[in-house]
Amino acid sequence: MIINKIKGIYNSLTKREKKVADYIIERAPDVIHYSITELANWSEVSETTVYRVIKKLGFTGYQDFKIALAKELSEPSFKVTGEEDLFSNFHNKICNSLNVIYKNLNKELLNKIADKILQSEKLIFFAVGRSFPVALDSSLKFAALGLPAAAYSDPHMQVIVGANLSEQDTVISISHSGYIRDVFKSTQIAKDAGAYTVAITSGVDSPLSMVVHDVIYTTPSDPSENEFTHDRIGEMYIIELLYNIVVSKKFNDEHFDKLKDVIKPKKF
Repeated sequence: MIINKIKGIYNSLTKREKKVADYIIERAPDVIHYSITELANWSEVSETTVYRVIKKLGFTGYQDFKIALAKELSEPSFKVTGEEDLFSNFHNKICNSLNVIYKNLNKELLNKIADKILQSEKLIFFAVGRSFPVALDSSLKFAALGLPAAAYSDPHMQVIVGANLSEQDTVISISHSGYIRDVFKSTQIAKDAGAYTVAITSGVDSPLSMVVHDVIYTTPSDPSENEFTHDRIGEMYIIELLYNIVVSKKFNDEHFDKLKDVIKPKKF
């Protein structure tokens, strides 16, 4: 999906390449009618710059790019009908975001990761900032299954824990952008120690995505959005999928009934 991929690689583009990316994102219906020369002129860059962007998107030629973009634009997107307001706009954004993730899911990879989780002696989650609540909730979910799960947000503890891991362990690093230096370094140390590493990120070809064994991509935010307003719905969705796959492979109602009985005295 082209628009999604452009947003995913946006942070890795040069300043002039971003001008092309911005124009495609904002004026995609117009772009499908432009020649490469026209797109270059409207973006105020050279044809060579446009071609570099097209190559980074995985196309060998401009015509192939236009055909794929036109096909993408012809596909209907989810939309709540009625009056446009903050509520409907947000609902549409989230639904479309999840639909994009679902369409691009690598189910074989998700099953592989679930198997690795079940085989691991330790399941570690790395994240910082606003991604850490997702990591913490993830560790609690898997810990409730009796798996040895923990989450770390402090960069110093991350590298200490990472350096002491082995081939029997799994690290899942969560970063919406994939460009957070602390998470990248901690994950690299864990990988060098022998752990199986996974990234959950929207940053296509980001530093984090390049250092791990496997990566699961979420939906990137629009480049025009402030980074402090980016949601973490995509990351939460992927974790829920992994959790449910793991549950389906090993756990039954008896396990959850036991947990229910344990928690009962804690409630009024």
